[in-house]
Amino acid sequence: MVLLKKINIVKNNEEFNLIMNKGKILKNKYFVLYFMNNNLDKYRFGISVGKKVCNAVNRNKLKRQVRNILDYHKNLYSKSKDYIIIVRKSSLNEKYSILEENLVNLLEKAEE
Repeated sequence: MVLLKKINIVKNNEEFNLIMNKGKILKNKYFVLYFMNNNLDKYRFGISVGKKVCNAVNRNKLKRQVRNILDYHKNLYSKSKDYIIIVRKSSLNEKYSILEENLVNLLEKAEE
């Protein structure tokens, strides 16, 4: 069940680019996380899986998994930040538990 509300999603391409260019960056084997503060008093996420990573079915599956991880770990991210999560190709054949562990690790580092 996906609970990430539409108001908490970065969809605008200009906002994506702003966060990626001006924000801080954290990386691991499976994800790249860009983040920066916003003045909106709410968190927002953008999730991106490139076309070179896999076909549409698997891209949507990876995005669903990432949204599920974000919903389950709501206590990890701060209320007034924007996040962009880029899913890397190595995530494709990995277990959900490993993806969850790695994404949670990045979110914790972003809050330090």
